[in-house]
Amino acid sequence: MAKKVNLLIVTGMSGSGKSVVLNSLEDLGYHCIDNLPPKLLPVLTDLILDTADQEVKLAVVIDLRSLAFESIDEMLSFLQDSHYVNVQVLFLDADNPTLIKRFKETRRSHPLSRETNPLHGINKERKLLAPIFALATAKINTTGMSARELKFEIVRLYSDDTSNYFSVTFMSFGFKHGTPVDTDVMFDVRFLPNPFYDELMRTQTGLDLNVYEYVVGSTLAQTFLEKLIDLLDFLIPNYKKEGKSQIVIGIGCTGGQHRSVALAEYLAKKFDPKYPTHVVHRNMKQVNQPGGAK
Repeated sequence: MAKKVNLLIVTGMSGSGKSVVLNSLEDLGYHCIDNLPPKLLPVLTDLILDTADQEVKLAVVIDLRSLAFESIDEMLSFLQDSHYVNVQVLFLDADNPTLIKRFKETRRSHPLSRETNPLHGINKERKLLAPIFALATAKINTTGMSARELKFEIVRLYSDDTSNYFSVTFMSFGFKHGTPVDTDVMFDVRFLPNPFYDELMRTQTGLDLNVYEYVVGSTLAQTFLEKLIDLLDFLIPNYKKEGKSQIVIGIGCTGGQHRSVALAEYLAKKFDPKYPTHVVHRNMKQVNQPGGAK
């Protein structure tokens, strides 16, 4: 397959949500650049074509800060004539009262009216952006939209079959090493029988099959897992609905070697058919043995 750059130019009114869009595109696997001068786009795409060995998704924000809109029409024509660059333009807008409200909420001045009222700058900006508005292949009016709703709209427009913008990570850890700071929810499984007190399993981990079966196979663990899976079946889709791109679920035992490892592996297998799922064993020292749990 020929090398190609899928280029999405994000532009529009100041305060219309370009930062939210750029973050959302990054979650979809785009390489994102903010505030790029238009004349650098051909140089950037040529550099990518010379170095990348596969298709690249690139999103750049070009807006009033670039101060070079007079050259954007010629630049787009140049890029669209290339057989290796697919160009789209997304224009973000909102009505004047919404933009004024957002500037007041953030306590920032409009870039074109730093010493006057925001409305003066907004009206001037609309005139300056009129030519690029006409070039847009997609337009989103963010009036009345929350950041979460805007993110969902970006996912709807620019995700594809291979874009997994939401994922679930199960992280095992040991409380004696400190609690992780990057989990969304955390469960303490130190109430389960501990393989550490069996001399054979002491030096093994929850990835070894005998340890895995010892932990997961107990009646207490099965009851706990049944209740926990029911809870996560409720929590995870609601986290996704709220607009999160990732949820990290911590499973903690004493040392992070046996119980938490086995349960994190078990849960990852259960939820893998429903979501892109990852497993991280923060404190496990021993690598998986042949014939282990996976």
